[in-house]
Amino acid sequence: MKSRIRIAAGQGFWGDLPDAPVRQVEEGPIDYLMLDYLAEVTMSIMQKQKARDPSAGYARDFVPLMKRILPACVARDIKVTANAGGVNVAGCAAAVRDVARELDLSGKLKIGIVIGDDILDQIDDLLARGIELRNMDTDEPLATVRDRIQSANAYLGAAPIVSALNQGARVVITGRATDTGLTLAPMIHEFGWAADDWDKLSAGTIAGHIIECGAQCSGGNCQFDWQNINDLANVGFPIAEAAPDGTFVITKHEGTGGCVSVPSVKEQLVYEMGDPLEYITPDVVADFTTIRVADDGPDRVRVFGIKGRPATDFLKVSISYSAGYKAVGTLLYAWPDAYAKAQAADKILRARLERPGLKFEQILTEFVGANAAHGPLVGEPPRDLAEVQLRVGVRGNDRNAVERFTKEIAPLILTGPPGVTGFAGGRPKVEEIVAYWPALIPKREINPRVEVTEV
Repeated sequence: MKSRIRIAAGQGFWGDLPDAPVRQVEEGPIDYLMLDYLAEVTMSIMQKQKARDPSAGYARDFVPLMKRILPACVARDIKVTANAGGVNVAGCAAAVRDVARELDLSGKLKIGIVIGDDILDQIDDLLARGIELRNMDTDEPLATVRDRIQSANAYLGAAPIVSALNQGARVVITGRATDTGLTLAPMIHEFGWAADDWDKLSAGTIAGHIIECGAQCSGGNCQFDWQNINDLANVGFPIAEAAPDGTFVITKHEGTGGCVSVPSVKEQLVYEMGDPLEYITPDVVADFTTIRVADDGPDRVRVFGIKGRPATDFLKVSISYSAGYKAVGTLLYAWPDAYAKAQAADKILRARLERPGLKFEQILTEFVGANAAHGPLVGEPPRDLAEVQLRVGVRGNDRNAVERFTKEIAPLILTGPPGVTGFAGGRPKVEEIVAYWPALIPKREINPRVEVTEV
């Protein structure tokens, strides 16, 4: 058993800094590279891509990344865990396999995949058997939006990833696995933690939670003393340096920008956290009230004392469905009377949208530069603002009504108040609204499958 392992975060979301994973591999010693690509809405985007092209449906930029770093990963014995597979895990793995062969790495590594999270084709059977998949926020049954569902994926835990690593996979590609499981799995694999060692599993889960958003815990998006955070242009992504006893240190490569401090780690700890007593994952229920953090030297924070409880019998399911249409348009008004002009333009626009046959669920107006960020909390804005952007958004089930709105913005330039200096982005575009439906499903209904193949 190793005395410690270093798990480096390389992506906090699909579209994060493209060179961050490369730097994690090249600028210091690591044992694992964890890449988190998926958010709730990402699955529906990938499902649409796959519907248009059966070979699509995964994070395409993961493949050229692997082309850049695979030789170094093989040479330095670095393993990769990534949820880049989206809704086409097999297709993603096949593309990486092709890259590995192109790099003359045949026979030098194995690629593991985890499938079974996508339950879109099982929805009707589940509903027929009385598994209602009720919305966790509203308690509505899924049947109320059945005809509009676009994607449905259960959050898998660390166990299938551990299985792939145990079978010798150097690269493990998953679909909708939990963000934390991508980090917890290497710890279970390396340290042999038992499936019911709740305290250690909680520790690994919290380590994963801290580094899952990339540089957000190493200086990026940090409210504490942000003006004095060094060299964010060269920000170092975080590394969890874990020990077999469940303690770990959050750090980053030497010579990189940003900072790892107690405040930066604490800020990330409260990110997307509900009940601090019950941070529920498929693997364990972690107790955030037991977490202890302490400085451990420059850019090093030690985390310890973590307790956990048994996992539940359910998995969370992320479901997306079509919920109508929206469009957003903007106009920029200049001094003098910029705010008054924008207010007048909003009234004119709303009057023109009150025509028979036009129905909207919501019309939302923001005056950017006056009150968009804080609304009524700032009180009445100054009347002598140099410029104000009128930003109006509409949403509704009637696409024709939303389409009509898109044709009413530009005419305000010549038929409304004076002083328009910018028609940002041209005519607004009608976009489909993708809504989120969280639900729970009994674990017995989900059967993850692991496949490991040699390149």
